Amino acid sequence: MINSSNKYILMVMTAALLSACSVTKKYERPTTLKTDQLYRDQSSTDSTTIADMPWQSVFKDEKLNALIQKGLDQNLNLKNAIENIVQARASLRQSKLAYYPTLQLDANVTHNKQSQAGLNFPAGININTLTTTYKLGASTSWEADIWGKLSSSKRAALATYLASDAAKQAIQTQLIADIANNYFMLLAYDKSLKITQETLESRIKNVETIKALKEGAIVTGAAVVQSEANQHAAEVLIPDLKQSIRETENALNILLGQGPGTIERGELGTQIIPETIAIGMPAQLLENRPDVRQAEFNFRVAFEATNLAKTYFYPSLTLTASTGFSNLELKDFFSNSIFYSIIGGLTQPIFNQGLNKMRLTTAQSQQLQAYNNFQQTLLVAGQEVSNALYSYQMAVEKEDSRQKQIEALEKAVDFTQQLLEYSSATNYTDVLTSEQNLLSAQLSGINDNLQKLQAVVNLYRALGGGWK
Repeated sequence: MINSSNKYILMVMTAALLSACSVTKKYERPTTLKTDQLYRDQSSTDSTTIADMPWQSVFKDEKLNALIQKGLDQNLNLKNAIENIVQARASLRQSKLAYYPTLQLDANVTHNKQSQAGLNFPAGININTLTTTYKLGASTSWEADIWGKLSSSKRAALATYLASDAAKQAIQTQLIADIANNYFMLLAYDKSLKITQETLESRIKNVETIKALKEGAIVTGAAVVQSEANQHAAEVLIPDLKQSIRETENALNILLGQGPGTIERGELGTQIIPETIAIGMPAQLLENRPDVRQAEFNFRVAFEATNLAKTYFYPSLTLTASTGFSNLELKDFFSNSIFYSIIGGLTQPIFNQGLNKMRLTTAQSQQLQAYNNFQQTLLVAGQEVSNALYSYQMAVEKEDSRQKQIEALEKAVDFTQQLLEYSSATNYTDVLTSEQNLLSAQLSGINDNLQKLQAVVNLYRALGGGWK
């Protein structure tokens, strides 16, 4: 039979164990996340997205793919992100070992001389005040995870590890995008330089033509000066383009984790982009965007920190044990020298200068901040998708009009030059204007092409492509 006092103790222990279920909460993704209106003017129920494509399939240029692979192998920021994963994995392993008891081995020799006068024994009693104690022992300690303190710490460490892995993936997607964008920019500068050099050659010949027309009294000296100025206007563009090429090559080399040098590359006109640009559904960003996943894992860390803070309001149960040998004589060390102790301790906080309340209030506030950061990251992801998609659409929309503009300006240059040769009534300013407009339109056409290519790259990154 269980007496009344034992029944009371059993009831208290049962109630305490049952209440443990309500101390910590199980994590669930917040249902208040705004995922339905992340894409502006876009509503899709198709889950197909280019984010699921490997980067080798998105980019068809073998030289670009070789650069991306080299960047993934050598980029220093990516290497540091991998080291962060190593550190987080070590913390996770340590949090799992917290469930096991500690074990220490202790071996010592104590040489002690006491004051005979200080012992205050009666006269005539001979006490040995010089002793040497030999001790060899082992001790262990174990804390029972009654309220989920250790479980919350382990789950927080796991979320931290997953967040570091997501951070590495985010760096990888950004690295791929940066290499591709700089590569396409380099090709655009090459194309601009080529067109400008061809234009310069044409204007040098044009100066000679205008000089000949002046000798024939078809044009005036003003036309000669204007043609020379037009030539120099093309010349001054070339150094700036060469500088931009050099700086872009240097930027690419930094991304590749190597010293400055020439970048082997293709041509702008040979670049191929995916035939279908599918963006999927907004909710897929929660799984595809590494930075969004990182923000959610950080929120989970803060969530478990709140769970942990709650456990400090409840008692902790610790079991400690020690055993070993202790003797004053080394030759009889193992003879009748065994000692041991077992202690069970229950610690209940009563007054802790408000530390537990402060810890919980801080954890709850940090959890709210982590949630706000999670929502903000998701909103920014939606904005980046919308911007990149619209940039691509506008670049495509400009293609036909830009091509027609260039063709019309080429005809205008030919017509005005022919009229200038055969009619003194033609003003050279008309020729000058049409030539300047043609070069400007050709360079703008290159920028349109660059905009389309970079929009695809940015859309691929914004959707979370490049890490799978």
